[in-house]
Amino acid sequence: MKNLHNILLKHSKKDEWHKGDYKQHSNAVEAKLPGGTRKIIFRTTEAGFPTQDAMRLLIDWYINDKETHSLVKCALFAYEFVSIHPFQDGNGRLSRLLSTLLLLKHGYKWIQYVSFEHEIENRKTEYYRVLRSCQAQRPNEDVTDWIRFFFDALGNIQKQLMIKLESKGVETRLSPREKAILTFIENNAGCKSGDIAKKLGIPNPTVKRILPDLIEKNLVEKFGTGPGTNYSIK
Repeated sequence: MKNLHNILLKHSKKDEWHKGDYKQHSNAVEAKLPGGTRKIIFRTTEAGFPTQDAMRLLIDWYINDKETHSLVKCALFAYEFVSIHPFQDGNGRLSRLLSTLLLLKHGYKWIQYVSFEHEIENRKTEYYRVLRSCQAQRPNEDVTDWIRFFFDALGNIQKQLMIKLESKGVETRLSPREKAILTFIENNAGCKSGDIAKKLGIPNPTVKRILPDLIEKNLVEKFGTGPGTNYSIK
């Protein structure tokens, strides 16, 4: 885990002094108020022995627990990890990396084709709200809302992956001309049918006949009307 943290911050000059080691100073989560003052939102585990002990207990639990479902274990591990905040910085990013690694180890191979990090980044406000709501009750908190959020995030990126796979499946059945038009639109967002016809050497009436088929297959999106009509990848 320390090695993963070292790799994660490998190219960060400002983090050279602490990367790869547990935190040496308090890293309570703070919010900056309008007047410039700071307010502590959540007190993380103290640096030194408390952090070392907390991490040892977390890892021991994860290794020895044989009853909890693997998805729940991954969610709980991520929650406890960010609550302990064992490293000086980079804890959130590392928790997503560890979540992906643990899911892979439990056989959820599809996770390598999506970005859990990107999903959390897009839902950062919700992520912090749920996290802080649970952490405010520590110790012995109810983490049901966190587990629901974790599962919903996984379900969302899995759904996105399935949509991509379905689109790729449709693409493999396209004719050479359809593939050429689709590739051109992908590389030239906002192009018009005349642009496609001219660049690819395909008669404009043929391009205009193919475009509605690509739209119907949910591969291309049409914008505007009349002379201003243009196309982009869905």
